[in-house]
Amino acid sequence: MPMQTPVPLSPASPRSENTSSAHDKVYRGLRIRIMHGELPPAHALTLRGIGREFDVSMTPAREAVQRLVAEGALFMSSSGRVATPELSNERIEELAALRALLEVELASRALPRAHMALIERLQTINGTIAEAVAHKDAVAYIRTNLEFHRTLYLRAQAPAMLAMCETVWLQLGPTMRALYGRLQRTELPHFHRAIVAALHAGDEPGLRLAVRSDVTQGLKLLAG
Repeated sequence: MPMQTPVPLSPASPRSENTSSAHDKVYRGLRIRIMHGELPPAHALTLRGIGREFDVSMTPAREAVQRLVAEGALFMSSSGRVATPELSNERIEELAALRALLEVELASRALPRAHMALIERLQTINGTIAEAVAHKDAVAYIRTNLEFHRTLYLRAQAPAMLAMCETVWLQLGPTMRALYGRLQRTELPHFHRAIVAALHAGDEPGLRLAVRSDVTQGLKLLAG
């Protein structure tokens, strides 16, 4: 049987590569904005407006929106209207319960690798959070608060669990913005100090309690 000459694969066209790159730019940019609470709940978006903001055509804007809708970061109505989610109390309670399950486990797994360099880094981030509180900067507060948690959880070496956790943060981003406005914080979250103290002492029960309290207390207030 004669051997067939393999057909070389055609390289991706510059147009398809550009579209993919543009889609990724829009997706990542919008994802960060939503997760960090830059957009409030029920904030309407249009493909045309997204395209203008990121200097892309409608196609990558549409693809990025569809991806974020699939992740629960955006809501699309039957008429095609796109907006950030406005979560019901039941949904907030569900996501708070998920945070408690995932983040307590991540913190517990991180504890054996919580060396002094990590503790010092968390204390530095707490200082940045305190500055955001002093300046009443909601977006900076949410961003640095998530940085505190992500820095700790990376030590858990559980990437699948952390990815699930980040999806929950993403869905909660606009709600966290609303929560910050209601709490009117004037000082660093108490439980962050308790988390650092538990890490320093190697106190796993204390760490689990502090993390659970930190990630659920505010959301329960909002749902209430």
